[in-house]
Amino acid sequence: MLKRFMAVSASLLLAGGLLAGCGGNNNNTANNTAGTNGGDNAAAETDSSKPVTINMFTASPEYTDAFNAYIAEYKKVKPNVSINLEIMQADYNTVLKSKIAAGSTPDVFQTTAGGDIDTFAEYSADLTNEPLAAAMTDAVRANMSSSDGKVLGLPVKGNLFVLMYNKKLLADAGITDVPKTTAELDDAITKLEAKGITPFANAYKEWWVWKHIFQHFVDAAAMDAGIDAKTLVANFIAGETTFKDHPVLYDNFFNFIDTTVKHGTDKPLERDSNAEVSDFALGKAAFMTGKGAWDEEAIKKITPDFDLGIAGYPVSDKAEQSQIITGADQALRINKDSAVAAETIEFFNWLYTSDYGKSWFSTVAKVIPPIKDAPMPDLQMPKEMDEILKTEKSGDLSVNYSLDTFHQKFGELMQAYIGGSKTKDQAIDEIQKAWIQFGSAE
Repeated sequence: MLKRFMAVSASLLLAGGLLAGCGGNNNNTANNTAGTNGGDNAAAETDSSKPVTINMFTASPEYTDAFNAYIAEYKKVKPNVSINLEIMQADYNTVLKSKIAAGSTPDVFQTTAGGDIDTFAEYSADLTNEPLAAAMTDAVRANMSSSDGKVLGLPVKGNLFVLMYNKKLLADAGITDVPKTTAELDDAITKLEAKGITPFANAYKEWWVWKHIFQHFVDAAAMDAGIDAKTLVANFIAGETTFKDHPVLYDNFFNFIDTTVKHGTDKPLERDSNAEVSDFALGKAAFMTGKGAWDEEAIKKITPDFDLGIAGYPVSDKAEQSQIITGADQALRINKDSAVAAETIEFFNWLYTSDYGKSWFSTVAKVIPPIKDAPMPDLQMPKEMDEILKTEKSGDLSVNYSLDTFHQKFGELMQAYIGGSKTKDQAIDEIQKAWIQFGSAE
């Protein structure tokens, strides 16, 4: 998955040469300022005769094998460069901030995109004029750019956020068209349960699944208000609007969550991401909420012939508001003060522009490429995404307009709501306050 900056399962340390302490200030001090201005393409000046160690600290264990593959391949290109990979899933955000505060910022580290591009700007090399930035798709480059237009991050992948469904179970229930409106969803639920099929698999133990669902309703609220999602979120952060101003948030979002709990798998607050994937892959539920493209391989490992469909969420009575969402929500950052910044930039320029790199995204990592002129992976979800986007627009990746400090609090408040310890209005009041307190890097 990750598709996320931080998660709530046990920590995992994995290595392509594992390093417990990921400090980035111990190699090739002569290159200490190289690569920090982005415009000089200083990586081209690296010395291939000196041993170099690049320390990467990430929160994406699902890509461990893929990362180790490009580490091994780059060793053939630059035998003097070693890359140590440290992956921590639980408490990643806290540990990263501790490393930065201690002056041991990793050479490469991971954050969310959007607002957090600015949050960590002072630690990030400016990549604006590097070949890797030119290789990004326009949408991805925008997700990696700061408020003043500098490219300060580089994505592991493009992403896709959808409501997934089991085509066989929907067909078994006589559902010929995937629901796009709330009324159509209610009808589908009735048909599924008449056949003894549980409609929803959820992972409400995880805080991050909530933001993935919520953004679809934010996009719809922005449409209804006649503004873009970025402006709507900014209005919430400024305290200039409330849920009650937007029925699709005040009513429809909470109604949808209530529906998924009532018509979903048991004990929703005990179901984590892995449990949800297992429930869905084994045919225990027809729809899977809060997830995205990163889950396909895990589903197919459990059930290789699983026939997977994707759709936007039915957020209102307007079918056009049911949209899939694409973009890049995770960013790798290069420490601008790293002793090996130049060598690190050179490495990622290679990954983003070489023939190997272009194929790595689709054939090794099996992700939606964040760069131009790269093939799509041979997977159902990206192929269906391509087909959908031929006739429909992608929704806005509105999770990027708030910080993950807000999103984590939001998830915790929604967990309290479905757990019964907060009413809807209490949860909304605290969400609105959290948006003002944590919503922006400004």
